[in-house]
Amino acid sequence: MMTRSISRRAFLKHAAGGLAAAQIAAPLSAPAWARSVDRIVPVEVNARPLTSFDLRDASHVRFGSFQFRSGLVLTSPFRKFGGLSSLHLDAAGENFVTASDKGVWFTGRLVYDGNALKGLADVRSAPMLGRDGQPLAAKGWFDTESLTFDGSVAYVGLERVNRIVRFDLDKGGLLARAEDVTAPPEVAKLPYNRGLEALVFIGRGHRLAGTLLAISERSLDAGGDIAAFLIGGPSPGIFHIRRSNDFDISDATLLSAGDLLLLERKFSLTKGIGIQVRSIPVSKIAPGALVDGPVIFEADLGSEIDNFEGIASHVSRSGETIITLISDDNFFVIQRTLLVQFSLLGQ
Repeated sequence: MMTRSISRRAFLKHAAGGLAAAQIAAPLSAPAWARSVDRIVPVEVNARPLTSFDLRDASHVRFGSFQFRSGLVLTSPFRKFGGLSSLHLDAAGENFVTASDKGVWFTGRLVYDGNALKGLADVRSAPMLGRDGQPLAAKGWFDTESLTFDGSVAYVGLERVNRIVRFDLDKGGLLARAEDVTAPPEVAKLPYNRGLEALVFIGRGHRLAGTLLAISERSLDAGGDIAAFLIGGPSPGIFHIRRSNDFDISDATLLSAGDLLLLERKFSLTKGIGIQVRSIPVSKIAPGALVDGPVIFEADLGSEIDNFEGIASHVSRSGETIITLISDDNFFVIQRTLLVQFSLLGQ
């Protein structure tokens, strides 16, 4: 997701055991949307560190253009925790927003020990609400696979119903109500369970400023290339991304330098399981274009991988570009929620 800054999440109140809400102090810097009071609950998240990414050789830290920094295995007694298919970080790489497949918000803060991830703190959860104030999931609007931000406005892609909604978090915080985003009619016709998988908002300073990129998981044209859409902005239209090595797209993030990183995954009984990241210059994206780019990171079951479906980027205080991946455990006991970070090295 994009790296526009969001201030620290803090909430004035939370429900506890059906009793009256107890007040929680919020930093003065917290924006209005971070001070919601109802239906938001605290969540306990436990973190176990990953000592290496390569299961065969702990000294191996370089994977293409990525260098492993640290990682966590996340668990929680909160039954709604899991199914995390998106990730947004603020400019400092600390405060996060993510969402589960079942239409549930999670916000909180990444805790570091030096440069290494240590755990999660101040985690809160709330249901995504529709225009009527009821949870989106209650009306079958779920598989909330994609998330991006324009300031305090969150755009969310709903794969099962092939819709995009927006939440103005300055108006209600995590209890803001969804508003429909007008999309090309082709979006509604995307294949079931292969629809919108990644959203990226293009901010100021780019040729496509004001554009929402909406990318399908595996909606293929006659040439076998993946459908994607430019919504709003100066040049709305449809473009395609060349499919790479039978991988499907699971998320994307925009680097400050202007490259789009595509997170992709593959599951095949004959060709194996793996993930990869491709780099595509945003300058090549235009209506009618077919874009492609080099693979800059790849890993298989010899590494600490799972169903990685979320990617975010930020620039550290030392000037390094940091890539963060999160996995969707599909609420299956045999899968895990992994949070891993890499430094992006020169390509």
